[in-house]
Amino acid sequence: GDSLSAEYGLARGEGWVSLMEKQLAEKKISAQVINASISGETTIGGKTRLPSLMEKHHPDIVIIELGGNDALRGLSLKASEDNFRAMITSAKKEKAQVILTGMQIPPNYGKEYAQKFFSLYSMLATEQKIVLVPFLLQGVADSNDFFQADRIHPVAKAHPIILNNVWPRLYPLLRK
Repeated sequence: GDSLSAEYGLARGEGWVSLMEKQLAEKKISAQVINASISGETTIGGKTRLPSLMEKHHPDIVIIELGGNDALRGLSLKASEDNFRAMITSAKKEKAQVILTGMQIPPNYGKEYAQKFFSLYSMLATEQKIVLVPFLLQGVADSNDFFQADRIHPVAKAHPIILNNVWPRLYPLLRK
């Protein structure tokens, strides 16, 4: 993941990944969470780092929360697609189930680019037969009240909403 999962601008324990750990404990689900998110991470960084993380941790489930920084930098959609596909393949090769979290970008990058970027996630999820969280910031992106001053990073009160976007896709995989 990137800054959205790395608790950028938040106190430790306020981000959605930390909240997920707490929810797992509350529900007495025995699962170890490894948050390998880095603020500013792009899909090429994720592609580069994932194989060693897979080898070290041997996860059953991999949540890929990336792409926003690629789009904010106007990087090639084809490169992002290839990087996502490589990460998904790497995780599946190790028998991990994959969840891909969709992202949208502001329209100032052009309507066509924004639409192609957003549709990339559903296309990959369908093609690769993986779980998709359609839009990680659903219910958050609509209100400036949920963002830090930079208008990119969610405040603490938005992270339970983000977790609620991920949990319904994650929980069935945990039950397997």
